[in-house]
Amino acid sequence: MQDRQRVLHELTETRYSKGEFIFREGDPTEYFHIVTEGTVKCVKSNPDGKECTLKMLMPGDLFCCDAAAFDGTSHPGSAQPMGDVSILRMSKKAYFEMLRRSPDAALEVIKYLGNRLNEAQEKAKVLAMDRADQRLAALLVDLAARSGAQDPQGIKLAMRLTRQDMANMVGTTTETVIRIMSRFKRDHLVAGTANRLVIRNIERLKALAST
Repeated sequence: MQDRQRVLHELTETRYSKGEFIFREGDPTEYFHIVTEGTVKCVKSNPDGKECTLKMLMPGDLFCCDAAAFDGTSHPGSAQPMGDVSILRMSKKAYFEMLRRSPDAALEVIKYLGNRLNEAQEKAKVLAMDRADQRLAALLVDLAARSGAQDPQGIKLAMRLTRQDMANMVGTTTETVIRIMSRFKRDHLVAGTANRLVIRNIERLKALAST
């Protein structure tokens, strides 16, 4: 109980709006963050200033560019709200002190980092071996599971996703995503627009993702 109270004392809540940054690429890694409300996207810029969306973060997700936090380097990407968001944060110093005090917490972090490594390896395998339509179907299935809400037409995604965001996350071009999404709509797998995307047939998307 005392450790829990100490952890709660170290947490601070901050709210951000679309257009702001939680942190920018190149900033020092000073805090660990947890999304409590809303959606955050992690992006990386190339030398020409174009942004690549790396991943979407939902409520409950911990983020801080983990490798950078542990080896003391700066953030390799930026974190941007996709609307109004609420973030809990803890200083890196307090976080590490908590791990030193609690072996159980340290084991949970090791487990978490292991899962992140597995996810990265799985993503590398998918990008190398799966077709673009399989990758896009798998992305939609994952987002539906993490942030979907029941809708009269099916499962509505909570966040606004541009075709460029989708292309970045599945490793293909915007034109390819537009073509595949048009086919998904013709086949009644999805409906709507980037502002209100609805999964109409999640089972067929799951089947496509696994073929």
